[in-house]
Amino acid sequence: MSRFLARTAELRQSAANLHEPRALAGAAMLAALHLVLNQFTIPVSSVLEIGFDFLTVAATGYLYGPWVAGLSGFATDVLGYLLRPNGPYFPGFTLSAILLGMVYGLFYYRRPVSVGRIVCTKLCVMLLFNFFLTPLWLHIMYGQAFVILSQVRILKNLVKFPVDVALAYMVLRLCQRQQAQRPAL
Repeated sequence: MSRFLARTAELRQSAANLHEPRALAGAAMLAALHLVLNQFTIPVSSVLEIGFDFLTVAATGYLYGPWVAGLSGFATDVLGYLLRPNGPYFPGFTLSAILLGMVYGLFYYRRPVSVGRIVCTKLCVMLLFNFFLTPLWLHIMYGQAFVILSQVRILKNLVKFPVDVALAYMVLRLCQRQQAQRPAL
């Protein structure tokens, strides 16, 4: 019960970050970096890209929690679409961006950085977003076969998985060190 109460307090603190100028400024800088990284995706096919903008979402979730990361996901999705539209706007992708930020925040906020935690988070993200929601949104938008879309993504995600875990570990360890050195206000 005490773990539940402690986690609830941490989530309340994450919501309080929505009113903290330092948190909002940090999240805004990470959102801007996200938009820059989003411009440098590697197109594999018309429905498949490789990108590294997830690192900024993970860092936002780690530093500021699920509420700020979810709000940042909303902002980066809408602004990213305005900067580089890739087909018609679809609100399902905005929902995915919000949920993705919240997932990273729930897994990482005020938690120690570990390879195991990153692997679990990446597996959850891969299954929920890369193999389910994104193909579902593409199926709704374009009518392409849901199963075929998921199969194309399996190879990309299997190849990219260890690279993503290693990069996330390095970025989150850097965030952890910076957070430990930051003076309290």
